[in-house]
Amino acid sequence: MRNLLLLRPEPGLSASAERARALGLDVICCPLFRIEPIAWEAPDSAHFEGLLITSANAIRHGGSALDKLRELPVYAVGAATAAAARTAGFNVAEIGDGNADALLDSLPPSLRLLHLAGEDHRNRDRLKTDRRIVYRSVEVDDPQLPDLKDLVVAVHSPRAGARLADIAGEKYRAAIAAISADAAEACGSDWERVEAAAEPNDNCLLALAAMLCHTSRPR
Repeated sequence: MRNLLLLRPEPGLSASAERARALGLDVICCPLFRIEPIAWEAPDSAHFEGLLITSANAIRHGGSALDKLRELPVYAVGAATAAAARTAGFNVAEIGDGNADALLDSLPPSLRLLHLAGEDHRNRDRLKTDRRIVYRSVEVDDPQLPDLKDLVVAVHSPRAGARLADIAGEKYRAAIAAISADAAEACGSDWERVEAAAEPNDNCLLALAAMLCHTSRPR
């Protein structure tokens, strides 16, 4: 069986590693980024009908400014994000399946949302949405990427895929399990194989990774 390489930053890294080990996989951890907060000011909550949270990092790193928005219901991209919001004292109005676009498509067009986002984010103009940047993902200077021979690499974002493509050597020796089609595309070419998860969430990604870990590399 092949080993699984995880690249995402903490605390998601430890959570994914635990899930992967529960699937019987041997895990190597090598985060390419670290998450850090950005100073921000919360707007008047009266201007909004809810919070759009597309990453649990927005809750983890939002700081004391979140207190001014506590009365607003949260529209969370997935279960992990919803759990972080509830732990922080927010009421969760709706939980998506990990796909932010699908979540937005399911909401009334007139809903006024405040999106608490990371510095590296996708613009989503489906709703009347304002945005505050509350955290950033910073490159680890020297991540000490291991030898990729016979590894399966889990890629949790397009940015991680792009950085992996930039620093990896002998790509043909490793298989990529990507969380989305965009993340898969960002990994580039020359890998043994590149597959995207059926749904853009950690459970589906790890299920794909487990399948690849049980598949021998072509000789």
